[in-house]
Amino acid sequence: MNSTPIEFPMAQAKHICQDLFEPNPIIYWSDFLFFDILGWASFVLAARSPNFSGLQIAAFFVGAFSLYRAVIFVHELTHLKKGTFQAFHTVWNILCGFPLMVPSYLYMGVHIDHHKQRLYGTKDDHEYFDFALEKPYRILTFLLTMTLAPVLFLFRFLILTPLSYIIQPLRKPLWEMASSLAVGGGFKRPAPTEREGKIWIAQEFMTFAYSAVGVLLIWVGLLPWKVLVLWYATAVFILFTNGLRTLVAHCYRNPPTHEMTFSEQFLDSIDIQGNLIITPLWAPVGLRFHATHHLFPGMPYHSLGLAHRRLLKQLPPGNPYPLAIRKSLWSALVQLWKEASKRKQ
Repeated sequence: MNSTPIEFPMAQAKHICQDLFEPNPIIYWSDFLFFDILGWASFVLAARSPNFSGLQIAAFFVGAFSLYRAVIFVHELTHLKKGTFQAFHTVWNILCGFPLMVPSYLYMGVHIDHHKQRLYGTKDDHEYFDFALEKPYRILTFLLTMTLAPVLFLFRFLILTPLSYIIQPLRKPLWEMASSLAVGGGFKRPAPTEREGKIWIAQEFMTFAYSAVGVLLIWVGLLPWKVLVLWYATAVFILFTNGLRTLVAHCYRNPPTHEMTFSEQFLDSIDIQGNLIITPLWAPVGLRFHATHHLFPGMPYHSLGLAHRRLLKQLPPGNPYPLAIRKSLWSALVQLWKEASKRKQ
């Protein structure tokens, strides 16, 4: 936990970035549709190419990185003002959320708690785990679970969903323990509101329908089994890459019983300097500027880079903003590993 007495000059930061909070629909639609179409087109090419050929390998990585960028837009959906971008939200689920078995309700209504000051970094923050205070094997365990997650998602929507329609008592635990994306285990999702319940039922059924049709087409021979293998490999790639990104989104030094100040929360978050080519691949849709995002959760992703540059130049000397910056993914991972190694021998 960072105990620096330096307070973040939030009023000045807001003034500097006051014109950067309006989301641009053209950017959202063009960015998402381009990479989603590119991703699925590359997926089809990989499925039609000879196994382990250079063309298949290239198509796989182009498709996986593209779909990773497309799926990360669910983070934006969470922060966009309620009642806006509704068509975009629907199209995102149809073209990305349902086929990858991560419908938006798994994240909507859950992620926002991570940005509440009284919850951030505590035992009630289900997107935060104190990796730096635990043995390093917890970092490896977290990444290894990414290889199992696609199978669990498939089982949850293809098997448990229709089973819960028959066995009604299964509905409640399915919502509480298998309907959210969280870093730490043991999260129990609160009972849904009436609106959440309707959204949950609709999105859950559509995800089941996508998975059922896909498996049926493979079973009867209209699609090759290679499609399922590629879907699994793509899902693992996306989850593993996002797992790495998650590990460098924060310092993870906070004990779960400590409620952090705003400045402590900012300094527990990380911006990655990186470079213009590699960094956006593993931290797409503005997530390389995660500390800046925690300053301004409502700022659209396409403004975060400009906000980052302005704050570096215009905040007064001695401000803590530069302290949240890391040079690269590797340097941030190494620092986390070293801290975990020193804390628990």
